[in-house]
Amino acid sequence: MTTTDAKGRYTEAAMTEAMRHIADQLDVPSHDAKLLRLTNNAVFALPTAAIVVRITRSTVLHDRVHKVARLATWFAERDAPTIRLATHVDQPVPVEGLLATIWEYVPPTDPTPTVEDLGHLLSRFHNLGTPPFPLPSWDPVADARSRLADAEALRDDEADYLLTWCDHLAPRIAALNERSKGNLVHGDAHVGNLLRTPDGDVVIGDFDPTCAGPWQVDLVAVPVGETRFGRHGAHSRLARAYGYDVTQDPDWPTLREARELKMVCAAVPLLASTPGVAREFRTRLHSVRIQDQHARWTPFADLRREGG
Repeated sequence: MTTTDAKGRYTEAAMTEAMRHIADQLDVPSHDAKLLRLTNNAVFALPTAAIVVRITRSTVLHDRVHKVARLATWFAERDAPTIRLATHVDQPVPVEGLLATIWEYVPPTDPTPTVEDLGHLLSRFHNLGTPPFPLPSWDPVADARSRLADAEALRDDEADYLLTWCDHLAPRIAALNERSKGNLVHGDAHVGNLLRTPDGDVVIGDFDPTCAGPWQVDLVAVPVGETRFGRHGAHSRLARAYGYDVTQDPDWPTLREARELKMVCAAVPLLASTPGVAREFRTRLHSVRIQDQHARWTPFADLRREGG
């Protein structure tokens, strides 16, 4: 299994082969396997086997996979509102130099989780305390810089602006982290990461970005998305469900700016391959440079569905 794409990541075909190898190891059927996601991880649902296989597409992210497995074990011990690792498997599972985690399959169940569900779940999640092992600190600036380091189609003036933005934001992020005293942060809390179980409970998944930092981070995506994407009413519903309006927080300007840095830099690896995303990236960057906080943006996922 050595086939990689242009970025050196393992291809869909290679990931499918790895998934089937894992299924054979576990002695479970994979004939109905369905690819759910192919980003940093290849995620496959195996409904008949009642599991989900999640394989990292990089050999340099092993520490993160181990962190996710430890977190999921701790979440289960705390009866947290989270998806569960499969209990009959030693985690993580090695496969051809990569690592995989195996999860309990949650079949699609109506009604679809709502922003109110997100607010109630986050209230429980933030009350879990912190695990008895270290977590990485919330650091959106480091994440942005790592994307900029692999920016083949980024113009010099764009790179200079974004790196300067990172330099200016970094000390504010450090100060905010210092004041937060290492609270538990999911790191990518949005309705798309929620699942409703057949029992009617709502759980959250995707612990790759889970870290220690200001808990307010998990409330920021919805109000920023409301402003930038025109999703009216979602923030007020989240604030009521959670019991806190993050836009009134003294650190809201820094929290909003950190989120927008992520939303701009997320496009950088796709500039060369996806023209629609490249245009949207430049729309976003221009609005930031002229300090237009009300400019409307288009979700990158919508552009990729339209074929760029």
